[in-house]
Amino acid sequence: MTSPLRGAAAVVGVADHHYPRGEAPYGELPMTLEAIVAACRDAGIDPHEVDGFVSYAGGGFDGATVGAALGVHDVLWSTMMWGGGGGGVAAAINNAAVAIAAGQAETVAVFRSMAQADTGRLGYASYFYGPHYLAHGVGSPAQVCALRTQRLLEHDGVPREALRSLVLAAYRHAQNNPTAAGYGRPLDEAAYDSSRLITEPFHLYDCSRENDGAVALIVVSAERARALRPDAAYLLGGAQGAPGGYSSLIDNDDMYTSAGFAGRNGRPGVADRLWAASGCGPADVDVTQVYENFSGPAVAALIDHGLAPTGPEAGDVLTVDNMTAGVGALPVNTSGGNIADSFVNGMGLAVEAVRQIRGTSPNQVDGARTSLFIGGPMAPLVSSTLFGHQDAL
Repeated sequence: MTSPLRGAAAVVGVADHHYPRGEAPYGELPMTLEAIVAACRDAGIDPHEVDGFVSYAGGGFDGATVGAALGVHDVLWSTMMWGGGGGGVAAAINNAAVAIAAGQAETVAVFRSMAQADTGRLGYASYFYGPHYLAHGVGSPAQVCALRTQRLLEHDGVPREALRSLVLAAYRHAQNNPTAAGYGRPLDEAAYDSSRLITEPFHLYDCSRENDGAVALIVVSAERARALRPDAAYLLGGAQGAPGGYSSLIDNDDMYTSAGFAGRNGRPGVADRLWAASGCGPADVDVTQVYENFSGPAVAALIDHGLAPTGPEAGDVLTVDNMTAGVGALPVNTSGGNIADSFVNGMGLAVEAVRQIRGTSPNQVDGARTSLFIGGPMAPLVSSTLFGHQDAL
């Protein structure tokens, strides 16, 4: 049974501003305001009309702060999605749709901003990992995701080449995206293989970039979206969760090679609930944007969502050509993703998912009517959103 939220809300405005790490022209609050105003301009909406705010990953600005700085008429909705860094990015968009569908707000801005000058680098997450990790020198997301990924390779038999293919496809897409960090810097197998080891099995190019920047999306009701633009990206379904027995605070669970979206003990997982809510399935997805803080979690997330098989057969599906827009059947991360485009805690991937519905991606999938956005694999909380064109409603 599909969710009553299916098609109730849509993204009508987006803005994606990013800069090299440490080179933001100003701090996170001004960048947030600039992004929201730009997203409103893209939507054809007066910024004073925004009455809801949603962010994630513990960002520093609540709705009252941002709303006051924007001079909005009222702040009716202000929420923060806790848990797991980028795991909550799709959940934030889902939460905005809930506010719209429940009549708690009319115009919701979903945003994230990052500036190294304000909050430093993300490399060492001592606030997140317990003493059983830190006592053994494990204190970064790369190390924890590497442990799970190594198990995916050794126990499940997913070929190492699947990780490389995802990275090379991202760099291939970046060559058509002038704003991508990897633009003009093509990557081949030899350069990937010879890059330095970061933490086994991740080499340099398996790891996402770090950027300063701010990203915003404007969500409104379906009725208003139809009046604003013919190419709005409607939310067909969304799901989030922190599955029992899956937690990077313990990291000794029985779903060790999952990205956190799979079901357990007969209970539906996040991916199952996404498909049920949307009335769609993996075969209905035209294009996918998957959060890749590292290549391994992204591969595991594609498997969890049924877009690729597990085991050795994953290598037959997760090839460079098959994940390239205009060439293969499973186009992935068509702007270049976190790895080759930019990383503002993954929110830029949501903007690219919307662009695919609009038909404005730098690597447009011909006739795309559904666009999947997968947030933060291998985080304690994970989430997904399926966008659709009005033709898919």
